[in-house]
Amino acid sequence: MNDTLESAERRNFMKLAGAGAFTAAVVAGAAGTLWSSEAVAQTAKEEKEREGAADHIMTIATAYVLGASRSYPILQLDLKENIQNATNGKVYVKLAPGGQLGAGGALAQKVQGGTIQAAQHSLSNFAPFAPSVDLINMPYFCGSNQRFVNLVNSDAWKNDVHPKVEAKGFKALFYVVIDPRVVAVRKGGKGAVILPADLSGVKFRVPGSKMLQQYYRMVGANPTPVAWGETPSAIKQGVADALDPSVGALYVFGFKDILSHVTFTQAVPDSQVYSCNLEWFNSMPADVQEGIEFASEITAHQNLAKVPAARNYAMAELRKSGVEFHSLSDDQLGQWKEVGGFQNTEWDSFKTELAGSMDAFSQLEEAAGTMGRYYVHDA
Repeated sequence: MNDTLESAERRNFMKLAGAGAFTAAVVAGAAGTLWSSEAVAQTAKEEKEREGAADHIMTIATAYVLGASRSYPILQLDLKENIQNATNGKVYVKLAPGGQLGAGGALAQKVQGGTIQAAQHSLSNFAPFAPSVDLINMPYFCGSNQRFVNLVNSDAWKNDVHPKVEAKGFKALFYVVIDPRVVAVRKGGKGAVILPADLSGVKFRVPGSKMLQQYYRMVGANPTPVAWGETPSAIKQGVADALDPSVGALYVFGFKDILSHVTFTQAVPDSQVYSCNLEWFNSMPADVQEGIEFASEITAHQNLAKVPAARNYAMAELRKSGVEFHSLSDDQLGQWKEVGGFQNTEWDSFKTELAGSMDAFSQLEEAAGTMGRYYVHDA
């Protein structure tokens, strides 16, 4: 029976995609109706009508498959729906999920060049275009979800960072909260990492960020730069002993069978942004611009509400493979902050370089610590 269902789903997906109705195919897949030729035909008809009635087509690309929102709340289908509804059907959104148009920096480049209208990528991939964005990688500056949300929705951030982003041709639609990065240790490695002393001698996989490399050095690890695509095999083979994506990312990218312990250190956010080509956005009529902005705000609220559910799902799946989770007491967290936190003088050069001055950094620091209108759950 399952084989028959899977064959029907595959056949209907290929039929739609082959007919140029890829977005209809992914919408039907997300709705779980690919097995029904009738439902698929209805979805294709609705999508075709929406596209035909729209004045503008907006392609939004992501690195994630549609089902990923269960553990990694990227909410691309919700953003599509919200934009179409909030613009009264004047904009039709074509989705390009699953990295089919690239991922990370490649997507940011395509948005900047106007090849596509919008995309999801990490804030770290935004940093080459607007270096001040890289401030989010400063340990304990906005590592917790709430501090991150306070910061990116503050006037200080919008007045300081957004003009720099816009000068490079981008408009930030909204910031996506995923969860803080964690300390995840491989199976066969040392035990749980609770305090910085436990990282002594640990080969810690780091991305290209100079800040993250410095942080892991400060807390006692041996930072080991490894390209993301090579990371699973590096962890399996012991080239690296630990890594630091969020729990949701660890699950989505297939690390569940090669990890033993995960610790919530809350140092740095594993955060994303949906960016839009500014020139394209500015070319839209005022009511369409307002609709896209309102749709982005609606989706941001949905994202914040989804964070704890997505985390719980990812944790439950990882636990099935024997992964143990560790939350830290205030005293334990205090030791991490003391050794590696942004208050240390080692970070002063980053503060002045990225924020422009110590005063500008102080304003952003105050913003991160000031509760705004958005609440989000922390691990």
